[in-house]
Parts: sequence; structure tokens; C-alpha cells
Amino acid sequence: MKMLLALMLCLPIVAHAEWGEFEHEFEQDKPWVEVAAQLPAYPKAENLIEFNVSSATRNRHFIDRESISVGADNVVRYTVVIEAAGGARNVSFEGLRCESGERRLYAYGHADGTWSKARDAGWENIKLRSLLSYRKTLFEELFCPDGIRVRDGKEAVQNLQRAVR
Repeated sequence: MKMLLALMLCLPIVAHAEWGEFEHEFEQDKPWVEVAAQLPAYPKAENLIEFNVSSATRNRHFIDRESISVGADNVVRYTVVIEAAGGARNVSFEGLRCESGERRLYAYGHADGTWSKARDAGWENIKLRSLLSYRKTLFEELFCPDGIRVRDGKEAVQNLQRAVR
């Protein structure tokens, strides 16, 4: 009789644990939905933080601290500025999905301080094999270290500043 009573008392707990696991699995099965990205202000020189990609490149890479955000969709968005050794300058607004290892280009910056939205730019896997990939550096070391997404722009800036030291 005692054994039956003990079993009956445990049943609601087991059922609740199973239900909780079901709810957790259900949350993971929900399709990911991207929120609309808002173009940031064009980067200013005083807001740029340089980061090192590789000694194999002569290009200089910068992130605009004011542009970094983490959306409700968990996408880390930022403006990157690349200065080539020959003087050319590329500016783009991009996003990283730490959970899936993907990146997206949203817009290109122009010398006159305007943006052009990228056409048909969808999500693509980050190429992690190239030493020259700044996205690899952002993904592995600064915005998704150890596969864990930064909480917000402030944490991303701290990671960038720590890397500079």
C-alpha cells in the first residue's frame, strides 16, 4: 500500500516534467523570423574600433561602435569599415547569426555618407577556413565567442576593446 501511495504522489511530478520538456522542445521548433533591420547612421571616424583579422592581410578593419546592436531575432548587426593598403575604403552594414553560423549583408556605404541596400542578399554560411575572413574573426572571437552570442552592443564593444589591448 505504501508503495502504491508513493507512486501516486510521484505521477504529477513526472507528468509535469514531461510537459516542461515538451514546451521547451516546442519553443525550439518555432521557425526563426528576422526582424526588419534599420540602417544606422553613417560611421564617424571617432566611433571606429580597429580589430585584427590576421597578419596575412595589410587591410585595416574597423567596427563602428555606434552601429552595433542585437535584435529581438538574436542577430548581431554592425557596420564594418575596411581600409585597403592602397587607400580604398569599403563600408558595409551586416549581420551575424551566432546560432546558425550565418552572415548577411544589408547595405553598402558610399563616400558621400549614404547607403545602398544590398540586392537579393540572403543569409550565407560564414567561411571559417580563411585567415583573411574578418567575419570569421567577428564570429569566433568578438561577437559569438565560444558559440555564445553577445548580449548587446555594449558587450560587443567591450570584446572589441579587449582585443585591441
